[in-house]
Amino acid sequence: MKAKTSVRVRIAPSPTGDPHIGTAYTALFNLVFAKKNKGQFLLRIEDTDRTRYKEGSEDQIFESLKWLGLTYDEGPDVGGKFGPYRQSERLETYQKYAGELVQKGHAYYCFCTQDRLKEVREQMIAQKKMPMYDRHCLKLSKEEVQKRVKSGPYVIRLKVPDDGTTSFTDMVRGTVSFENKGIDDQVLLKSDGYPTYHLGVVVDDHLMGITHVIRAEEWISSTPKHVLLYQAFGWDLPQYAHLPLLRNKDKSKISKRKNPTSLLWYRSQGYLPSALINFLALMGWSHPEGKEQFDIDDMVKHFSFDRIGTVGPVFDLTKLEWLNGVYIRQLSVEKLYDLLKKEGFLDQIDAEKEYVMKVLPLIHERLKKLLEFHELTDFFFSAVRYDIKELFVKGRGREDAQTALNAFLKETKSLAEKDWKAKTLEPKGRTLVDTLEWKAGELFMLLRVAVTGKTATPPLFETMEVLGKETTLARIEYALTALQK
Repeated sequence: MKAKTSVRVRIAPSPTGDPHIGTAYTALFNLVFAKKNKGQFLLRIEDTDRTRYKEGSEDQIFESLKWLGLTYDEGPDVGGKFGPYRQSERLETYQKYAGELVQKGHAYYCFCTQDRLKEVREQMIAQKKMPMYDRHCLKLSKEEVQKRVKSGPYVIRLKVPDDGTTSFTDMVRGTVSFENKGIDDQVLLKSDGYPTYHLGVVVDDHLMGITHVIRAEEWISSTPKHVLLYQAFGWDLPQYAHLPLLRNKDKSKISKRKNPTSLLWYRSQGYLPSALINFLALMGWSHPEGKEQFDIDDMVKHFSFDRIGTVGPVFDLTKLEWLNGVYIRQLSVEKLYDLLKKEGFLDQIDAEKEYVMKVLPLIHERLKKLLEFHELTDFFFSAVRYDIKELFVKGRGREDAQTALNAFLKETKSLAEKDWKAKTLEPKGRTLVDTLEWKAGELFMLLRVAVTGKTATPPLFETMEVLGKETTLARIEYALTALQK
């Protein structure tokens, strides 16, 4: 076989649901390693599990990876000289190589029914043994096998050596060894002619020239089966690196029951690609300078496998929100507007750009996710709603509220539109505090509720300035009307 000179890595997600956060996590490390070594990064779709196949999932995988900036050099939607890149389009190839393994004595036909396999499994569990296939069909005569193959159905199983160990070197974990007696005779080709993951991944990785397999640690126990397949075919092994699993707070593997796992969810919440990528990098790798904020190029510059831990990191959404807020605050208001518009967060806003651009500086520092834009700004774009009791600040009653609101109207109605500025409104408000003998917090809370319908908002007088004189006074008058009922 020709020596492999260029680094080639891949990810191989299955289109069985929403694109998974774990796919992005693995893709990031593959892409960074490829860039570090001036190699190629490819995407392969493993769609041989037809019972779980979900229409549209493949396109969502493409779109999500591109949204995150995890661009691949080869794949089903971009092409490449090693295609096709969908396993469902490579069935003849898998069948050919499965047959070759049988001919070489490294695999065999199995005709056992599901009922029999279930019975064998239950017996082994009852005997407190590891549930494995009992090699019943390996004992059949050559003539019997030929006869049954013609009538079908059958699967093809890997013939694992009876003794010895199978080892491989992991770039994260060092030497990993498994005793062969503990490795099951894995099904390689199913009765429908589709390969299992194990056959498909080995054949494809070899034919596509993959030099390094970088994947999650959950595949460590499958790797000895893959090593045996490489050895059976007489092919060179790729180098392996198994990344620590993303985990929930209770240390269990990340799952949608305890943490959002869909990349579509993260986009819909308004997480920035740069922040999410940065966060995923921190999940498996530490920057040599101790940085918590860095981009892909910086990660490429400093990347090495010896900075990847073996303990699964806790997927902390609170930290992701904090980091996302950091990235949002570093955007200019113009870029923030463009991003909100691009991602659809302004679709339901009936306002000109000029007005939105006045609103954004007031909430820029408070945004942790783009989705929060609606919650923080809705009163700028639509009528306010509140319980009248919210106007009774700290025990002050109806008449107190009416007196204060009327006083503010009297102080501000005569202001010209050009003078309707925070720097003009705030002194008038503070003068009323002394006149009415209220505390500033009490009066300003009353005005805040009347004008915005909320008790927590951007700075009050800056908010009034953006809303404008007409809207602000109309809302105060509405509150007075409500207080008269």
